[in-house]
Amino acid sequence: MNPRQVPKSRQADPGLFWLSALSLLLAGCAASKPAAPAAGGPAAAENRATPEVVVAAPRPAPEPPPAPPPTDGARWVTLFDGSSLEGWRVTDFAGHGDVEVEKGQMILRMGAMLTGVNLVATNDLPTTNYELALEAAKLEGSDFFCALTFPVGDSCCSFLLGGWGGGVVGISSIDSNDASLNETTKYMDFEKDRWYPVRVRVTPAKLEAWIGDKQMVDVLLEGKRISVRPGEIELSQPWGIAAWQTTGAIRNVRLRRL
Repeated sequence: MNPRQVPKSRQADPGLFWLSALSLLLAGCAASKPAAPAAGGPAAAENRATPEVVVAAPRPAPEPPPAPPPTDGARWVTLFDGSSLEGWRVTDFAGHGDVEVEKGQMILRMGAMLTGVNLVATNDLPTTNYELALEAAKLEGSDFFCALTFPVGDSCCSFLLGGWGGGVVGISSIDSNDASLNETTKYMDFEKDRWYPVRVRVTPAKLEAWIGDKQMVDVLLEGKRISVRPGEIELSQPWGIAAWQTTGAIRNVRLRRL
């Protein structure tokens, strides 16, 4: 036997070669195939249904309080003519300041304590079912520049602007509690030389008051005892305007029956 000749038993079988190659090829394809995603993986998360989000409807804004009725109209009666104190007299407060009429305004000059005026002809004026309006301004000082005193049926009370150091607004008095201590007590900053429209409305059922368009007083009268605060302010009854250690200006004083 030629030594370089390979025995038949060791010669490669072509069929076996191709079978091995095919096996390797199939194994490689199986290895390169991506594995199926596990349950609960990203693909599963994408396929889940997105829960529905329910958005609550916005709550409607609260209704604003009703604005006071306009002061325009033929039913209004002017109580201050803007040129004199005709129909008024200076209230006899101890140590009161001067009261002057300038440029259509009634000026209550600062006194030792109270300075004010009273309406003189009051017999024909109503004590209920009416509205009283004016404009008031603080010119100097740091306390109330307008205490408007008016009848409520058989009694009287005062609507104060800027009391107790300049910021208290309210009615004096209800059940013997003054404007700083009862249900009408409110606080407001008042600028000097600025006019504030003031309105009070008296009916058998209610006492109401506004400064501008803002309602400051809304009191049911049933079971309430209305009165003026004890002291010199009682001299303002039944119709009067006063200021405490402050110079105030008043104009456009008017009244109408309801």
